[in-house]
Amino acid sequence: MRLVFQMGKRQFTGLEVAFIVLFFLMTVVAVAFIVVFALEQNTAETTNEPATCPTISVSKRIDCFPEGGASKLKCEQRRCCWSPVDERHIPWCFFSIHHGYTAESQEQPNPYVMNARLRRMPSPSLFGEDIQELSFQAEMQTNNRLRFKISDAHKQRFEVPHEHVKSVKSNPSSPVSDTVEITHDPFALIVRRKENKKVLFDTRQTSLVFADQYLQLTATLPSSNIYGLGEHVHRHYRHDVNWRTWPIFTRDAFPNGGMDNLYGHYPFFMCMDEGNAANGKAFGVFLMNSNAMEVTLQPAPAITYRAIGGIFDFYIFFGDTPEQVVQEFLELIGRPVIPPYWSLGFQISRWDYGSLAEVKKVVERNRATGLPYEIQYTDIDYMENKMDFTYDKVKFSELPQFAEYLHEKGQKYILILDPAIATRKREGNAAYESYDRGTAQGAWVYESDGTSPLLGEVWPGETVFPDYTSENCIQWWVDEYVRFSKEIKHDALWIDMNEVANFKKGSTKGCQANNLNYPPYTPKILDGVMYSKTLCMDAKQAWGSHYDVHSLYGYSMVLATEKALQQVFGENRTLMLTRSSFPGVGKYSGHWLGDNAANWNDIKWAIPGMLEFGLFGIPYIGADICGFFDNSSEELCRRWMQVGAFYPFSRNHNAQGYEDQDPAFYGPDSLLVKSAKHYLIIRYTLLPYLYTLFYKAHTTGETVVRPVMHEFYTDPNTLTIDRQFLWGKHLLITPVLDPGVTKLTAYIPDALWYNYETMEQLTIRKTSVQMDLPGDTMGLHIRGGAILPTQRPDVTTTYSRRHPMGLIVALDDNNQAAGELFWDDGDSRGTVENGNFLHYQFSAIYGILTMRVTNAGYRDPNNLHFENITILGVPHTPTSVSVTQVNSESGLNSTNTIPAGNIEHDRAKKVLFLRNLNLTLGETYLVEWKVLPEDYHRFDCYPENNADEAKCTARGCIWKTSEIARVPWCFYPEDYGYRVTTIRETMAGITLDISRNKKYRSSAYPGSPNIDTLRVEVYYHSSDMLQFKIWDPATERYEVPVPLSVPDAPETDENKRLYKVVVTNNPFGIQVIRKSTGTKIWDSSVPGFTFSDLFIQISTKLSSEFVYGFGETEHPTYKHDLNFHTWGMFSKDQPPGYKMNCYGVHPFYMGLENTADAHGVLLLNSNAMDVTFQPTPALTYRTLGGILDFYIVLGPTPEMVVQEYTALIGRPVLPAYWSLGFQLCRYGYANDSEIESLYKDMRKAGIPYDVQYADIDYMERQLNFVLSPKFQRLPALVDSMREEGMRFIFILDPAISGNETRSYPAFDRGIEADVFIKWPKNLSDDIVWGKVWPDFPNVTVDESLDWETQVEIYRSYTAFPDFFRERTAAWWLKEIKDFYENTTFDGLWIDMNEPASFVHGTVGGDCLGNELLEFPPYMPPLESKHMGLKHKTLCMNSEQILSNGKAVRHYDVHSLYGWSHSKPTYDALLNVTGKRGIVVTRSTYPSSGKWVGHWLGDNAASWDQLFKSIIGMMEFSLFGIPYTGADICGFFNPAEYEMCLRWMQLGAFYPYSRNHNGKGNPRQDPVSWDTTFANISRDVLNIRYTLLPYLYTLMFEAHTKGNTVIRPLLHEFVHDKVTWDIYKQFLWGPALLISPALDKGARSVNAYVPNARWYDMHTAKDIGVRGQMVSMPTPLEHINLHIRGGYILPWQKPEISTFYSRKNPLGLIVALSDTGTAQGSLFWDDGEGINTVERKQHLLITFAAEAGILSSEVINNGLAAADRLILGEIKIWGAGSIRIPEVTLTDGTGTVHALVPHHNLETQELVVDATSKSVNVHEPFSLTWATGTPF
Repeated sequence: MRLVFQMGKRQFTGLEVAFIVLFFLMTVVAVAFIVVFALEQNTAETTNEPATCPTISVSKRIDCFPEGGASKLKCEQRRCCWSPVDERHIPWCFFSIHHGYTAESQEQPNPYVMNARLRRMPSPSLFGEDIQELSFQAEMQTNNRLRFKISDAHKQRFEVPHEHVKSVKSNPSSPVSDTVEITHDPFALIVRRKENKKVLFDTRQTSLVFADQYLQLTATLPSSNIYGLGEHVHRHYRHDVNWRTWPIFTRDAFPNGGMDNLYGHYPFFMCMDEGNAANGKAFGVFLMNSNAMEVTLQPAPAITYRAIGGIFDFYIFFGDTPEQVVQEFLELIGRPVIPPYWSLGFQISRWDYGSLAEVKKVVERNRATGLPYEIQYTDIDYMENKMDFTYDKVKFSELPQFAEYLHEKGQKYILILDPAIATRKREGNAAYESYDRGTAQGAWVYESDGTSPLLGEVWPGETVFPDYTSENCIQWWVDEYVRFSKEIKHDALWIDMNEVANFKKGSTKGCQANNLNYPPYTPKILDGVMYSKTLCMDAKQAWGSHYDVHSLYGYSMVLATEKALQQVFGENRTLMLTRSSFPGVGKYSGHWLGDNAANWNDIKWAIPGMLEFGLFGIPYIGADICGFFDNSSEELCRRWMQVGAFYPFSRNHNAQGYEDQDPAFYGPDSLLVKSAKHYLIIRYTLLPYLYTLFYKAHTTGETVVRPVMHEFYTDPNTLTIDRQFLWGKHLLITPVLDPGVTKLTAYIPDALWYNYETMEQLTIRKTSVQMDLPGDTMGLHIRGGAILPTQRPDVTTTYSRRHPMGLIVALDDNNQAAGELFWDDGDSRGTVENGNFLHYQFSAIYGILTMRVTNAGYRDPNNLHFENITILGVPHTPTSVSVTQVNSESGLNSTNTIPAGNIEHDRAKKVLFLRNLNLTLGETYLVEWKVLPEDYHRFDCYPENNADEAKCTARGCIWKTSEIARVPWCFYPEDYGYRVTTIRETMAGITLDISRNKKYRSSAYPGSPNIDTLRVEVYYHSSDMLQFKIWDPATERYEVPVPLSVPDAPETDENKRLYKVVVTNNPFGIQVIRKSTGTKIWDSSVPGFTFSDLFIQISTKLSSEFVYGFGETEHPTYKHDLNFHTWGMFSKDQPPGYKMNCYGVHPFYMGLENTADAHGVLLLNSNAMDVTFQPTPALTYRTLGGILDFYIVLGPTPEMVVQEYTALIGRPVLPAYWSLGFQLCRYGYANDSEIESLYKDMRKAGIPYDVQYADIDYMERQLNFVLSPKFQRLPALVDSMREEGMRFIFILDPAISGNETRSYPAFDRGIEADVFIKWPKNLSDDIVWGKVWPDFPNVTVDESLDWETQVEIYRSYTAFPDFFRERTAAWWLKEIKDFYENTTFDGLWIDMNEPASFVHGTVGGDCLGNELLEFPPYMPPLESKHMGLKHKTLCMNSEQILSNGKAVRHYDVHSLYGWSHSKPTYDALLNVTGKRGIVVTRSTYPSSGKWVGHWLGDNAASWDQLFKSIIGMMEFSLFGIPYTGADICGFFNPAEYEMCLRWMQLGAFYPYSRNHNGKGNPRQDPVSWDTTFANISRDVLNIRYTLLPYLYTLMFEAHTKGNTVIRPLLHEFVHDKVTWDIYKQFLWGPALLISPALDKGARSVNAYVPNARWYDMHTAKDIGVRGQMVSMPTPLEHINLHIRGGYILPWQKPEISTFYSRKNPLGLIVALSDTGTAQGSLFWDDGEGINTVERKQHLLITFAAEAGILSSEVINNGLAAADRLILGEIKIWGAGSIRIPEVTLTDGTGTVHALVPHHNLETQELVVDATSKSVNVHEPFSLTWATGTPF
């Protein structure tokens, strides 16, 4: 039997084999002789002198016998030191001081370069051929990069021909001497950090060895924190320095966890300066040497290099951080390529699918799962017999169409090529043309003869090996690839086996015995043979012997392949993936960690491998997911798919012969598929972030997969973390890497972190934590401070790149964050270099996210937008969110408020979601969310003064100080309040029972026990109004007896309701949400809800910071200041003052939402209360009794809020026409002659004037209904004035004197009718006596005495009528009627009805009954609150009787006194006069406006009262009392001339226009000053009187529709946020803008002109500006008045009173809009008839102008003939600048009248006078003019 070996087609006989073996043995013997000879030669320099050994620790020994087999003899022959120890891995033979070199010369040709010549010291050689003279050069190439080079001084040695390094330019800036020091004898190198002189790299520990084939250098290092060196499997990222030796020499080997050299060659490491990483500084060391080498790490710590060729070419990189070290290294070797976007998707591969049909089966089953899946591979099994550039035309016959098959679903195809080329024929004995062409081109690696191609064996059998260092080979490779690409379409290339791998040792012939194949020293490489599994070292390549360039084989193949890819893919970037690598490969290629196995070790060890390749400049890195070799268990594969979803290169790949492990193999419903899909979706969501990280790697050298210690380098705990890793700075990945583990101990670095999946903040840091990670879960955490760009994921990036973008903003401890986005087409080459990309810089600080475009060189064809932004770490709901688009070119930015429906805030998780933003990718934006500091979200638990920690905690509250002013230090815990126990919902509302959380004490207020169980009712009254009511179902409590108008039937159709109601639990709260925007307009789901007998508190978050209303008190601005301001409400005789509760109570506010929608909220509660605003924004109500009864109206416009509110409480009364005229009053008229004289002077001055008053001085001793002797002529004077068209109003106070010595009918009849307020019968049957204005009879008041003494001595006891009672109303009517019969009047002024008393509670001050009612447990911040609620009023225990006979405490109804006084007074006025008249009251409550007007009280003569009066009027417009105004020129204190004049101008536009001042002050009426004052007053009042028809029409609209009369600008221009803060200007209705001078000395007014056309009232000219602030000249005689384009205002020529002006023809001001249109209306009646609206006894007309035609439409014509008007002068403003020649008027009969036009071409005012035509206004008419300019 013959033994036959077969190689290819060559067969050997047994004899031939024997000869071959014999030859091999002889060769080995010969080599041994050569080695022995060399050793003998090496010992020639030995000496008998003993070695001098250094005194060093064992850890610092440097091995003098690295090859092994040391003995004492051999050691001493090398003149080294022998000292055995008890550990074999510690050198027993170590260097003495006799080895090395001396520096014989040193020079510095410039400050940045240091040169030296080195000579070897006489000493035995280790391995022979030592080089005697060396050249040393150190160069400081940059501020952070040092190069030092040691080479043969006389002979060129091999140096790495690095493609990139040779192009790197030096840019030195610091002298080399700052960093490098050399010692001369022996030579050594010390490298220091120049800043602190810290020694980093020190070779003094041992001697330099530099022989031809053995180079050794040892350096001590500053710490053991050493990272890098490769390629190996390092089980941990930080090196073990316990005498570990790592070979570096590229090799096809299994990464099985040993110390073997693997695929790549990386003599680079990074080391921390300090052992504990205290300062984070680090440095890197790179040895540019491609020869086989080893490095030994030892505990000194020190590193020893042993290389067997080349030179020492070191680069040292200095960094302040580890990342900076990497950046410096990559600047030298070349920064990484940006892979194509699609290459970041998930990939599937395996070796040996067997057929394309099987490949497609895998593709289809994974597609069917819906998991993101981007790329499919084929391994060498697609080839014909594993031959490059071929495909199997049987099993893979459709491979040419496979790429298209994948492309149809947006997927990509990658195939493999190996370097080795078969020498055999193809199937059918066809020529293998690739081999033939390569042979012809001389493309192969040659044997040592330089002519014979070296033959080896790889997958296809016998092969040759391309020499990629040869230009011929490169051309051949490119050409073959181009040819193949035309045949098989694919998208990228995977190159393998390029270490270079050979299944033969060296070659098919073996290797020659020479010093290249068998060097004197062989590093500890795998197998210990240089050519094992590769080529002979003496093989020839263009760059040199394979001995020198072996480890560059993969590198050179990458360079050649890059050219091939460029040729095939052109401008497309494509992808290259290589197994073998060298520093610089990352510039072109990615890498995978090789042929791992399916075991739990390899899943762990992949992480240090990825981290190291981040150091090495290849960020596109990953391991074969689920393992290459062996079968993977489901658990292992599931956990590996989880972590692999965060490998930059994410590929599942396995080997021939093993079970499938693609995800779908485990079943579509498997936990593995679900888990893999989940995390791949997260990966795809974050691909924009990952892609941006690659951009950063490409441009700056930052790592992508990043060690934790790179970011937290000063934390010693992070130095060894390698089971967790980061994506960039911001995403911490914590995988499960062990079987059966569901709880994992992980480290949380020192930062704020958020759980990616739950978005919750972690509460710990800088510590280890036990993570609960069940089988489908891994740890993902976002670092605070991150802004991560995202995109809606899909199954491939082809589709996901079409989806909207997003951002995740994770705020840090300082509420800041930053990030960036790089975006290009994802596939083109050179986009960065050519600027064809989009780059965003994101930053978030102070609640503003800046999305700034820094490069706009790319516009995505998919018209992408940022859709959603998620902000983590927002503990409180923003008050508003807005987006500003920044236009850098024009400088015009546009800001829009994000609708509330696009905003969601998860308070529990502190996450803000902004959705559907539609922000165009490529534009710059500012996104602002207004969120206040945490302190601002506290709800005050101790609103009283003098809080301290003990008092606070006694209430169960939290005490925590704050540096912020006004922030409460005592605040409620989150769960303080009530909880829902039952809930019942119907179509009409919700009913709930709630119970108090009893973990907190029963009551914070003694005497006011908590009510533990409450009932809540929510009523859906209408589409725009709801009510919710909270009360005690067990015990009846007081409810406000004010009737409201609610619909008879609820709105049960949810689709019609503008709102939805959500009930929250623990704490209980009600949320009212506007459905159209999602805005929460009420949200009481906050802590602190309290309901006790005498103290009720509820808080709500507000929809924005824009809140208006609450009263009555003086507010310094119209919009409330929310900075913890509290306003008390309790009716009181209190002149206006800051935070003084005044005359009325109005617990109503209007809220503006950020969407410009508006709503209103009424709390129907009349007890003493306060409201606190806080910046949250939030509002807290505190009331001292009753129940909570809230009504909410939904608007959505500000005007509609008032309309809906007045529909609820009652529409305002329509005042008599004459009451719109100017009025005069004074407290302190001496007698009736003074009034008569004033009247004559006003008439003489020609000043319009309609109403004269008499204050209490007309009364005898201030007794109601009794004339003073000084005013006995007053009735006759009133009659005579009325005959001349004047009107007269008297004052009446409610208090009735009870100390009269003669009959006083008002008191006597009051006693008889039992109308006065008394004590409860169980206390007393007596009247509750007070004191007010009435004096005792028969006294003379000495006014020089102090006030208190006067009250005590002179003021009589007074009784207070109880106006709730019907008997009181009858009594009051009787008294008024009797008074009227003697003294005629037209209106009544009721004062002091808070009710006011000059004593506190009662005469003597001793209130009967429960003292807690006078001094309640909680006292709101009322004026003189220390005096209790009884201050300046009645005792709270007083009893009143409602109209239904129910007894109530004055405590509950005090603030209703003025309200109860109003209707009986109004009814009496109508009854006795038979006319409408007017009643003016001081004290008001919601619905008072149905009967009365109001003046703003006893103000002072000071400048600030001018603008504050505007605020007051606007507030009373909200409250439904449009007939309002302030005392012109002030009530208290002397008025100053200019101030009074400006006030007269302002007051001319008060609806209630009255000049009134107080006793003892000089007169201030218009004729009391000088002629100039009188003339200016006359002129401005003439304007008022001109516009009274317009004002009266506005009053009608208020009466019928609820419109405002005095109107804030925001009501008309609510979408212009500038108007939301304006309170020094106002409107009459929609059309007249009043911008008064309000400051002393002002001769101009800085006023806002809203965005509309405006005409100057004085000139009729379009002012030509809009939407901006304007400085308006305002001389002393001038007030700024503007009429809005688009409106028609009725007017009349003014007269001395309305009695005469009403007789004048009706004029019209037609102020045309931009489009030439206008509209308006007129209401007209007899001016004083009762119920003329309801009885249709009025004229109502609408006017419209369009296209040169003004027409009228009569809506109602019920006017009596005596009140009819004719048409007068018509002014058309904006008529154009082309003369209008004719105007015609067509009356109601059809008659056409020609009118004479007067057209001012400059002002564009057209005036026509129709008076002479006697055209009736109550009949339709039209006016036509030929338009002068088109509209």
